[in-house]
Amino acid sequence: MRAAITLVSLPRPALIDLGVAMPHDPVPALLSRATELLEAEFAVLPAFESAADLGAMERVLTDTAHRLGDNYPYFHPLYAGQMLKPPHPVARAAYALAMKVNPNNHSRDGGRVSSEMEIEAVDEIARMFGWAESAGSYLGHLTSNGTIANLEALWVAGQLTPGKRIVGSEQAHFTHHRISAVLRLEFTSVAADGSGRMSLETLETELGRGDVGTVVVTLGTTAIGAVDRLDEVLKLRDRYGFRVHVDAAYGGYFKLIAEQLDEGARRAFAATVEADSLVIDPHKHGLQPYGCGCVLFRDPAVGRLYKHDSPYTYFTSKELHLGEISLECSRAGAAAVALWATQQLLPLTPGGEFARGLATGRAAALDLYQRLRADGGGETLAAGAPELDIVVWRLKASDSEQASELAQKIFAACAARDLHLALVQLPLFWFEAGKTAQDGPVKCLRSVLMKPEHAAWMDRIWERYSAAYDEVVGGA
Repeated sequence: MRAAITLVSLPRPALIDLGVAMPHDPVPALLSRATELLEAEFAVLPAFESAADLGAMERVLTDTAHRLGDNYPYFHPLYAGQMLKPPHPVARAAYALAMKVNPNNHSRDGGRVSSEMEIEAVDEIARMFGWAESAGSYLGHLTSNGTIANLEALWVAGQLTPGKRIVGSEQAHFTHHRISAVLRLEFTSVAADGSGRMSLETLETELGRGDVGTVVVTLGTTAIGAVDRLDEVLKLRDRYGFRVHVDAAYGGYFKLIAEQLDEGARRAFAATVEADSLVIDPHKHGLQPYGCGCVLFRDPAVGRLYKHDSPYTYFTSKELHLGEISLECSRAGAAAVALWATQQLLPLTPGGEFARGLATGRAAALDLYQRLRADGGGETLAAGAPELDIVVWRLKASDSEQASELAQKIFAACAARDLHLALVQLPLFWFEAGKTAQDGPVKCLRSVLMKPEHAAWMDRIWERYSAAYDEVVGGA
């Protein structure tokens, strides 16, 4: 049973006190000086003026600002619902700065410097997984999002294992099933166990049929952040022979703090170097604006599958053009510039500032988990503490219908207090011993605590949650 996640639209709640809601934005000041420096780089060119109507633009932007205010406060620590993490100011500034040039990283013609930045940034991501020990030891590039990155990985898999099935957990992101349909590849869902991980026993049954070409392993499921046991799947690969694709779109950066995770997750992240392909989303934990995905292939020889002829694109440089190893054509070079700048400021190193931010978010999740266990009003997963930074809990009630109704009401009561959670539908047997997958789902509350600020705000988050809970349960 695949978990279903919803964030119900509600009337816009009262605004948070503007004195604390949105911190001072350093981007305008950062951009002012950087823009002057960039313009100076092109000072040798003859001057020209654009025909922009500044007054009209200001009026449109005024309207735009007001329209954008009708949003959930994704940037704020009280937003703890979906997988939304604000981009770092340096990423926003670098992206905006690059838009002065508006590079296209399809070819060196369109993105000469930004192509170099992309190669360097992707190389740092590859090194994080142990894939870049020597030149030419892998193939990788950025994509517009994780869906396209996964599509490329499964497209390559289909080219290398024609006619064979793609297999993944029922808790894998739904795009794998849809992508497989687009590629006209058969996809089979494997049941998840009580921990939300792909059942290895069920997987081996599928492998025994002899027609599986690729197994999708998820490191950080969307619903609860479960980490499939990649190390055990690789042992099965040795016996049955298939490709292993790792979807680490959400959880990939936890490789930097793997030693702080439970043993099973540690082993899974340690095994990423042995995967055949891997996807990670810098626009999730990587502090990047949408959209920025990344796909890596362990064997650089798969680049031959992308080979194509173009009479107009690849003649100005003998260096690799990223369009030669990508299914996408036009791609925002600004995304590569933003990622490169962020990784210059916050290198992907264990123990560094970026890694500490991940650890702080996970600490917030563990804090919330312990509060829920101690309070008694909600039931956490029977499997134990969250593996990454996502917490889910069922409301205690006489039956699943009542628990689901309470979850919906508390969700709304929290939103009325400017605390934004999410709803998720999960199998009942994940919470209650003696139940099975046939006992159906229950609607639960879910919190993604991916902002480092969540740890410092946990007392205030808990205060608002408790008030919402008391209002709903006390009035029931």
